[in-house]
Amino acid sequence: MMMLMGEAARRRTDDNDGLTYSQIRLLGTLEEIEPVTQHGLAQALSVSDPAISRALGPLKADGLVRVTVDPEHARRRLVRLTEAGRTSFHATGKPLDEEFRTALLAAGFPYDRYLEDTLRLAEILASDEGPGASDEGPRPAEAG
Repeated sequence: MMMLMGEAARRRTDDNDGLTYSQIRLLGTLEEIEPVTQHGLAQALSVSDPAISRALGPLKADGLVRVTVDPEHARRRLVRLTEAGRTSFHATGKPLDEEFRTALLAAGFPYDRYLEDTLRLAEILASDEGPGASDEGPRPAEAG
């Protein structure tokens, strides 16, 4: 489902002179978790560290993100949205999200439930409850 939505968003955004879908996704994720290390942002987006470095370059050049040295660890870089980045995301990404939500709800798709379930799954996968969390392995179903 997310892949299909991503492709539809990409078709809508990549045809104009504004932000690409990948940039919108990066800015939206950053808004939710900033300040964050480059590595943390890469993990949140499920991309490699080199990929996030490449993705941040044009956004920094356009003044949409700011990357600074982490005062607690000089080898880490912290990423934040600038006010221009926040404005750009709200002008492009938020309307796109609302467009999808409205279209899916109109089609009878349980969007809000899907979003809740997706967020819960992300929490489980990121927590101690996720796959590989126990050395015991899967438990067989009890016979009953």
